[in-house]
Amino acid sequence: MNKNKTLLDIIGPSMIGPSSSHTAGACRIGLMAGRIFGCNIEKVEFTLYNSFAKTGFGHGTELALLGGVMGFYPDNPLIKNAINIAKDKKIDFKFTHKEDVNIHPNGVDIEFGAENKKVSVSGSSLGAGEICINKINGYKFDLRGDYVTLVLIYKDAPGVVYRVANLIQNQNVNIASMHCDRNAKGQVASMGIALDNEVSEYTMQKLSEINDMYFIRKLEKIA
Repeated sequence: MNKNKTLLDIIGPSMIGPSSSHTAGACRIGLMAGRIFGCNIEKVEFTLYNSFAKTGFGHGTELALLGGVMGFYPDNPLIKNAINIAKDKKIDFKFTHKEDVNIHPNGVDIEFGAENKKVSVSGSSLGAGEICINKINGYKFDLRGDYVTLVLIYKDAPGVVYRVANLIQNQNVNIASMHCDRNAKGQVASMGIALDNEVSEYTMQKLSEINDMYFIRKLEKIA
């Protein structure tokens, strides 16, 4: 199936750095990961895989990832000073490089640590600045950053998907796509929901009140 080309496909993303996949994509992964963590960053560890690990230093991948988790967009010139800025913010950061044929060539694991809170995010840079967040805390997702997105991790039980969808529908918000997964029946499940519009804080509160809802985030669209 042919994909209609967008302006991004033709001219690439607006960015600091030489590579759309190793710089802009890395920054967007970091930006989404930081929003998923949702707290002030005290400690963060990046594990870069394969092509990211081999050429990332020359392409500024480490700077882009670190800048991204601090909230910098790919066109922010502060990315070049990300290491010094992180040090000034007293962020404890570390980069590790690995080879693993089972992981995307431009793959990265990001582990955040804070007092009584840890979150892990895995992502891949797909080219032309496009990305995929494929795991959060070890649970499968498919998040691209091109829609407002709800991220939920919860105990699998009958009716949960219906309740979530009903709360969104009551806001007259259309669901663009939904990705659900679970380890096993009655165990931990994950849900990523791409939306055409925002949902209210009231709806977010009601979603958080669903029994055994372990993790919930609303992620803004990344331009």
